[in-house]
Amino acid sequence: MITVHHLEYSRSQRVLWLLEELGVPYELKTYKRNPKTKMAPPELKAIHPLGKSPVITDDGQVIAESGAIIEYILDRYDANNSLRPAHGTPEYLQYNYWLHYAEGSLMPPLLVALIFGQVQKAKLPFFVKPIVNGIVGKVRGAYLGPQIKLHYGFMEQELNKKPWFAGPNFTAADIQMSYPLEAGLSRGTAANEYPKIQDYVKRMKERPAWQRAEAKVGDFGTPM
Repeated sequence: MITVHHLEYSRSQRVLWLLEELGVPYELKTYKRNPKTKMAPPELKAIHPLGKSPVITDDGQVIAESGAIIEYILDRYDANNSLRPAHGTPEYLQYNYWLHYAEGSLMPPLLVALIFGQVQKAKLPFFVKPIVNGIVGKVRGAYLGPQIKLHYGFMEQELNKKPWFAGPNFTAADIQMSYPLEAGLSRGTAANEYPKIQDYVKRMKERPAWQRAEAKVGDFGTPM
């Protein structure tokens, strides 16, 4: 049986959701973040050397990284390809693109924005604070703001053409996309500018499998 090593407020919520969509039984082990550093506890390093989540164990295998975990689970447990379009179809090309886009293109600027936000909140000498705020402000204005706006505009445009990222049907690519979309909206992205993304996130959270996964660990909360 699959064991999901779930870290609160992390990407591992996607793995729980996927397993609930497929109806695959699993064991759940939950880990709490350090309340001061917000980092994963050292116990996760006993599972994988990087000590990060998501990570699953199954039949003696240790699998990390969201995309790799999703592909492993689909290969092994989704014989009917219910959450992945058939190879060679236009929908599969879209599925594969969004599966990789989520972490490869979308998450980096969101992660940098999170780090900069934490830097601004950190306790610093009064004479350093204006310098830090100035640097952060320039990076936000010149890079982060335009990049995030570019990505959200792109996704809004795509969702204006189709209900789900790979086409007319919900797929595992939507599960992969859920985390950065929620992260962006929770970090100040102007949600009212992107009604299709807002609707997408609403429909995502209305899925019974999402709700079952969240009920097992409590409120998914704000993505880190």
